[in-house]
Amino acid sequence: MKKILIGATAAAALAAGTFGAVSANASAPAAETKTTVTADVSHRNLQQSTHLTVDAATKAAQAVLDAAQQENQRVSVAVVDRNGNTIVTLRGDGAGPQSPESAERKAFTAVSWNAPTSELVKRLAQAPNLKDIPGTLFLGGGVPVQVKGAPVAGIGVAGAPSGDLDEKFARAGVEALDK
Repeated sequence: MKKILIGATAAAALAAGTFGAVSANASAPAAETKTTVTADVSHRNLQQSTHLTVDAATKAAQAVLDAAQQENQRVSVAVVDRNGNTIVTLRGDGAGPQSPESAERKAFTAVSWNAPTSELVKRLAQAPNLKDIPGTLFLGGGVPVQVKGAPVAGIGVAGAPSGDLDEKFARAGVEALDK
């Protein structure tokens, strides 16, 4: 009986110690782990790319809305990254319900082909099936954002009465990035 009592006491003490350690670890702030990963950028299997920050994308989008407002136009604007992922979308006051999606698709189309969508519309005469590519919209109003000639983002605008106006406003967004 003495062995069982000592064994039970030892087990209880061990359990209390483990519980105390877990409690202490759970309530204490986790130690910060700092891991430094360096990549050999001269390696042929790695590629660096340039991306817009959220602040830059927002600045461009706001410049678009400001330019449209100066001409009493109600538009939406979307800024997408090089991969076509949306960074920011702003729907201007009074813009139509279809305009945010159209703006995203125009931005995606412009960055995908590294060309303004107004130019891409002209290519449809030679290749009408281009318009069947998912996520694209071949209407004026999308422009690429380029660094050293390579696309890093796309700006799409929708809601003005013409693609020419949409594209004019999109270009105002690109110009805002140069300031």
